[in-house]
Amino acid sequence: MPTDLHTILGDLVSVNHRLTRVAAHAANNPESPAVWRTLSVLLQSGSIRLGALASRSRVSQPTATKLVSHLELRGWATRLADPLDARVSQTAITPAGEAALLDWRSELAAALLPMFADLPADDVATLERAISILRDRVERSDPSDPSGLVVPFGAAS
Repeated sequence: MPTDLHTILGDLVSVNHRLTRVAAHAANNPESPAVWRTLSVLLQSGSIRLGALASRSRVSQPTATKLVSHLELRGWATRLADPLDARVSQTAITPAGEAALLDWRSELAAALLPMFADLPADDVATLERAISILRDRVERSDPSDPSGLVVPFGAAS
């Protein structure tokens, strides 16, 4: 009997989180997962106000402020004047931040490669197709909707 879509989607989210944790542990990168999640949101959204960044990153505004300060110190993000309101600023990823994020994603992929290296070509093709479907669905979601999907490490960019 086929599994229903609701169960499949729940399993997908669960396995994705586990896969991300396994990859992050194997890569042994010292940065917090919140740093990479925040850079991923910035890459996906472009410059963004702090409150929206906090919402999309699923952290409190004080935590987002600390994350942005850390990213600024690393040269991975910058604050820009908000063109609509001079009292607030927006945060944007820098080229160095984008390079760091892409390097981290490459570290994750390299860490997972031994686990998947023996997959038959048909299974690799299935993974490629699944990624295409997921990317399409995520990109069609409204990024301003707090219930929208934010991909932790992979296919969003």
